[in-house]
Amino acid sequence: MAIKVTNRKPLKGRDRSHALNTSNRARKLNLQVVRLEDGTKVRLTAREIRTLNKQNKIAA
Repeated sequence: MAIKVTNRKPLKGRDRSHALNTSNRARKLNLQVVRLEDGTKVRLTAREIRTLNKQNKIAA
């Protein structure tokens, strides 16, 4: 089981049609399971993974 590290939540809003009908929607996060250098599995967003790759924190 991977540990969820991020505190980010889905973006919530409404979709509007050309006829101005509304429906609720949530833009979900792009969560991925990666293994850190110390061997622990964590769930991070794709943006956080790119940041950690720059810092060489994720095992390749």
